[in-house]
Amino acid sequence: MPDGKRRSMRRDISRFAHGQYDCLVIGGGINGAAIAHMAALNGLKVALLEKDDFASGTSSKTTKLIHGGLRYLETFELDLVIEALRERFYLLRDAPHLVRPLSFIIPVYKTDARSWWLVRLGVWLYDQFAGRYAIGRHRLLGANVLQQLMPGLKAEGLRGGILYYDAQMDDARLVLENVLSAEALGAHVANYVEVKSFLKKDGLVTGVIACDTIGGKEFELYARTVVCAVGPWTNGVMLKEQESALPQCQTSLGRRPLRPLVRTTKGAHVVCQGQISNHALIIPTSRDQRVLFVIPWMGNSLVGTTDTDYTADPDRVATDQEDIDYLFQELRRVFPGAADGMFKKEKIIATFAGLRPLAYQPGVSAKVSRQHLIRESDSGIVYVVGGKYTTYRKIAQDCLKKIMPSRSLVDTRNGFPVFGSGKIGESVQGTAEQYGLGIATIQYLMDFYGTRYKDVLALVRANPTLKEPLCTCSPAIKAQAVYAIQSEMAITQDDLIKRRLSLVHRYCHRGQCRREIDRLVHSMRHGL
Repeated sequence: MPDGKRRSMRRDISRFAHGQYDCLVIGGGINGAAIAHMAALNGLKVALLEKDDFASGTSSKTTKLIHGGLRYLETFELDLVIEALRERFYLLRDAPHLVRPLSFIIPVYKTDARSWWLVRLGVWLYDQFAGRYAIGRHRLLGANVLQQLMPGLKAEGLRGGILYYDAQMDDARLVLENVLSAEALGAHVANYVEVKSFLKKDGLVTGVIACDTIGGKEFELYARTVVCAVGPWTNGVMLKEQESALPQCQTSLGRRPLRPLVRTTKGAHVVCQGQISNHALIIPTSRDQRVLFVIPWMGNSLVGTTDTDYTADPDRVATDQEDIDYLFQELRRVFPGAADGMFKKEKIIATFAGLRPLAYQPGVSAKVSRQHLIRESDSGIVYVVGGKYTTYRKIAQDCLKKIMPSRSLVDTRNGFPVFGSGKIGESVQGTAEQYGLGIATIQYLMDFYGTRYKDVLALVRANPTLKEPLCTCSPAIKAQAVYAIQSEMAITQDDLIKRRLSLVHRYCHRGQCRREIDRLVHSMRHGL
């Protein structure tokens, strides 16, 4: 990974005009970002286009977990669990500033559908399957200990609990740093560029007509291979592909119905003010065979998720009142004393919902396989669907094997680091003294950017006023907003608040951070 001085990376659409690439990746979520990253690592000339912002879809609306999938043991997807546990280890190694171990507690009640012995067996098997990739071994907790760790947990019928380990991530930044890694390796990447239609020759796709949704200009882009990694939007892209193959008269008269490649299910989340515990909590639901998570997240509690079929426009997915009621009712069942405390409307900081792009399969949504699928269409487009966030490296590898069957790939099992990965050699205290910042601020920047924290501090050195905090709601400083615009292709206020700095998940009663970001965005756009 090139690790020299970071150049300014503003959005540059001109370099795409009439470009010829080995691989065009459509979709700037985790799979598209990783595929572009791996393709560039293997020496391909790569383009990556995203119609909105990077990670603005499902890839920033997850439960923020990197995990093997304990509950997939129930559906006997043992290969998937083993694969995901191995990939979890790789991510902890390759992106230590974005993926960190997290302990989980499962309380078990006498009336639960999953018995005490079944939960114990499942967690034991989970550790066995992890083998040398294990984070830590599980342990049993008595009811009294469990209530100390989880204040307010219902005591009636509580048999005890089990503590085990998985990992937590910053999903939006993990996507972004894969994009930046691809760009550092020579890929051309851009957000806010939508593919309008496909260009074909002799029935095979040779490129696309794309539109810069910021500037409004359309342009053509050509590629030897086109990869579609758009998740919930897959069926819509398939329709565009079909329309590109039909004469205009047939398009207006109708078309043969397409068999959907993706089944979308909605996962809704709520971020509540306050934190129950430093441990994550897994709660078996009373209505179905799902589980809910209550996860410590930026000093607050992230609660999720639902799993319901969704057939409307993917651009309009959102958490509705029914989702919130479902989550809160389940939480109040095991935290009866919190009904008038944390889990109520007034304590909600943010809500978000994403769509799982499951490989199409009928049946109960919670039991549909999370295995990924890579399929090539008649016109040569490679579609990537399904899969788990945790296994994105393996998905990217399988995609590269599909489009480069005769070439040996770089073995990323030994390392697939992202932008900012690596060991930080400088001391926190020495760096704080050097830049005139507090130790807590320096530690926060190191944790947030990894080795690239110095790129942000370079802005502080050039302009000391940028060391000032954005707001009292977070440790973020003004230099981070400037850096996001100059070097991380942030365009809108939402890009910064939701995905570059994750301020949307912090409680702010003053709104100063939004006003300050608005001011910085405005001044930089107008060269002030």
